[in-house]
Formats: sequence, C-alpha cells, structure tokens
Amino acid sequence: MTAVSAPSTGEATAEDPGTQARRRRTFAVISHPDAGKSTLTEALALHAEVISAAGAVHGKGGRKGVTSDWMDMERERGISVTSAVLQFAYRDQVINLLDTPGHGDFSEDTYRVLAAVDAAVMLLDAAKGLEPQTLKLFDVCRDRGVPVLTFVNKWDRPGREPLELVDEVEQTIGLRPMPITWPVGIAGDLRGLVERADGTMHRFTRAAHGASKATSEVLDADRAAAEEGPDWERATEELALLDEIGAGFDSPEALAAFQAGTATPVMFGSALSNIGVARLLDALVELAPPPGPRPDQKGEPRPIEAPFSGLVFKVQASMDRSHRDRVAFVRICSGRFERGMVLTHDATGRPFATKYAQAMFGRDRSTIEEAFPGDIVGLVNATALRPGDTLWADEPVTFPTIPSFAPEHFAVCRVADMSKTKQFRKGIEQLDSEGVIQVLSSDLRGDQAPVLAAVGPLQFEVVSARLADEFGAPVKLDRLDYQLARATDAAGAEALKGAVGIEVLTRRLDGQMLALFPHKWRLQAVAQNNPDLLLAPLVADTL
Repeated sequence: MTAVSAPSTGEATAEDPGTQARRRRTFAVISHPDAGKSTLTEALALHAEVISAAGAVHGKGGRKGVTSDWMDMERERGISVTSAVLQFAYRDQVINLLDTPGHGDFSEDTYRVLAAVDAAVMLLDAAKGLEPQTLKLFDVCRDRGVPVLTFVNKWDRPGREPLELVDEVEQTIGLRPMPITWPVGIAGDLRGLVERADGTMHRFTRAAHGASKATSEVLDADRAAAEEGPDWERATEELALLDEIGAGFDSPEALAAFQAGTATPVMFGSALSNIGVARLLDALVELAPPPGPRPDQKGEPRPIEAPFSGLVFKVQASMDRSHRDRVAFVRICSGRFERGMVLTHDATGRPFATKYAQAMFGRDRSTIEEAFPGDIVGLVNATALRPGDTLWADEPVTFPTIPSFAPEHFAVCRVADMSKTKQFRKGIEQLDSEGVIQVLSSDLRGDQAPVLAAVGPLQFEVVSARLADEFGAPVKLDRLDYQLARATDAAGAEALKGAVGIEVLTRRLDGQMLALFPHKWRLQAVAQNNPDLLLAPLVADTL
C-alpha cells in the first residue's frame, strides 16, 4: 500500500487550478462508533484498486489491520481515535478520503476534519439508524454547509425496515431522503440491490471475509421477479410508494437539493461484505461537489483560481516510528501548490518553506510535487503550524479558525519518573499543539502538574499512551471534579480567587482564561451573584 500522487493532465496541471479542482472530490465518512466507518473506508479504497485486500478492525479471519487505523491503540481497541487521509485516483478523479474518529470522545478531531471537506458520507447501522454521535456530527455538517450522502450499512445483518429508516432521517434531521439504491430482501437476508435509475437488480456474491471485491450479477426486472418472487415484489411496492411522494434522485433539482444541504441521496449495502460500496464510490464522484470558492474570515469567497492558500486542519506527530516527525495536514483552498514554494504563515507573518511535502495514504506517504484545490498535503516537520492556521502566497487571506470544543473532563497530569521531566514537558507541549488535549496551567500548580482538559475520558488514555510510547515519560493522572468550563478574563479570575469549588486556569495554546465549575448549579449561582462577571460559553458549546 502506497500513497498515490495526484495525476496530472499536461498543460492544465501547470496553468489551470480550476480545471484540476473540478477533478477533485474531498469527503469524510462520519458515523456513530461501531457503525463500520473504518471498514467502509477500507472497502472504498479496495474498490478503487489502491489496496489489494481490505482489512478488518479486529483482524479476524487472518485479515490485517485497517489502513486508516495506524495507531497501536486503534488496532488494539478496534476504534478510530484519530483522523486519517487516504488520497488515491479513481476513474479520472483524485479522491481525498478522510476517515474520522467515530467515538464521541474524539469528536473535536472530527470537527477539524469537517472544516476541510466538501461533502460527507453519513453511515447508519441498519439495526440502529440515527444515533447520538451521528446526530452531533450531522449538526456540524449542517453548520458548515457540508452536503451529506447517506449509506445504510450492515444490511446483511438483522435490522429495521428500510422505509422506517429513511423516514427517521427525514423526521429527525430534516433532510429529504432520495434513495438511489434499494434493498431486495429484509435486513439480514439481502438478496440484492435495485438500481432505481434503470430498475435492474444487482445480486452479489460475497468474497471470503469480505477481503476482496464482491462480484455482482445484473438482472432485469422480469428475471428478478421470477427468481426473487415475494422479495422483489415487496421492494417494487416500496419503490412505488417512494415515487408517489417524490423521493427520487432523478432530476437536476434533486442534485441541487443535495448540494444545498436540504436532501440526502440514500444507498444501502454492507461495507464488511463489500456490497454496494462500488456504487457508493461512483455516486460520490458523480454527485459530490468539487472544491469551490472558500469564505475567508470576513465571509468573502476566495476564488479557487486565486494564488495559493491553504487551511491547516490537523497536526500529527510520530506517524512514522522510524522518523518521529510531525506532519501538518493542509487542505488546499485555492491556486496551485508546488513543493518547495515559500508561503506566508498568516498567524505570524513569517515565511514558511515547503521542501518536505507529501501525499498521504494512512500512515504511508509519498513525495508530492504539486497539488490543487481540494487536495490534502502533508507538510513534514512543520513545527510552527497549528490547527486552524492559514498559509498563503502573493495575496493575503485569513480563513476562519477552528474553534475548540468545551471540555467536560479534567485531570492533573504528573510524570511518574522525575528523571523524565524534560521528556514530559516536551510531550505535553507536543500534544497540546496537535490539539490532542487542551493543556491548562496556573501559578499554583506550576509546569510540573498541568491540568488536562478533554471532551471525553478516552482522550486521557491516548495522552498517557503517547507520552509513554513516544516520549518515554509514563504519567499519573488524578481526575478533578469539574464538569464545566467557561471563558473569563483577568477581572473574573480575580473575583473568583479563593471561591469554593472553582478554579481558574489559563489555556496554554491561546492564553484564554477558563473558570472550571463542578456542576451547572454552581455556575448558575456564581452568575446570579455576579451579573457583571464574564463567564462566556466556549464557541463549540453552541453546536
């Protein structure tokens, strides 16, 4: 498995970012934990023929680990705890596929990824439908104007009725469902998929353990009716009902509704058995929008033909154990990127050289010479860059920063072996700059005992594992009884000094003062007694 450099097309490569941008599709897969997101990511890469055999998260049946799950903790636990980028060519398009963490504790990483994509695949479990984490991630997509295509997964296992699932999508999140494919056979007894555009049925033969492509046979309506009987009849009746209510993806208006974020194409299948995956990949190429003008901090669109600009949406260290380097993931927003070009780091105004630029494929990478809007470029050893930073050439631009989530879990972190203090400080600084955890400090606690602030408790496990593995500095964590954080200022910090059950700390990365409270009732009491005190919700509290 190797990263695939973006294919070029002669003169258009050098002169026309707009032409190249139209060949890009940049999307993320979002879901609740255990819906099969990483398995779907592998299956999409398999059908694009950039890997020869798909892996499974738990490595069953002799299958290897998932390409996009490259951290030891991910392979051991069978969950994604960090996002990954897979860039590859399919048909004459360049696909930038971003696999996101499914677990809610790592939703901040997913939020950053959704700042870098043009579309998303919302993966639903056939038995569970819309789940809490899926709903939260959809809200982020809606907030960012990211169109969503729905894939109902695990249809080869027992589950709910298909009409019930599409109705839930419409009633719960307000998107008009427009099925492109429809299952023949109930969940758990999948006989095939109807292609609504031509009325044919595609019947699949599963490969052993789903490690290779599922082969398919196309049946016309007469043959499907003769061979599938009641299952075919039921599917056609359900499709007729959908036609009556206008739930079809068969017009330019339907495509416009999808790209405007008011409707969602719906497809069915099984990522583990590789059923319906090829059709999903084709749909993404055909329906997902290519990169377009991106609003800057003032809301003014930056044309894709403008000089180079890019948004740093993720920083990750130690992806390669042999190098222990640090990679900044940059979504190209406009213009043509050339390896070696000198850009301006908007946050500091300083020049930034791009000698080491790479295309990403999970942990694997390859040197890339050029890239275009929609592409994701990994800049190696970019120690000055932080998530949310803007890079530009020739014409200045500042893209909106990526806000941090409001933390709900807090712990004091101390190095277990004082002889490893230097490594501990380096590791804490590294993880803070990556956005793995928020690091808070105070004069009272000092640098020896920073407070870690997390969206979910699993983030503490990631921090502990990485500090021990990458920096040789095992740590001890003591949980604190705080549940809420509010932004305050110097006056607020002074007023809250000595208050029972409240602590004011400074966030290292941006210097913001945070007041920590044990519960909402304590917060309410303080706010009522001090109406002029600044106690502002953090930005992501509203999402």
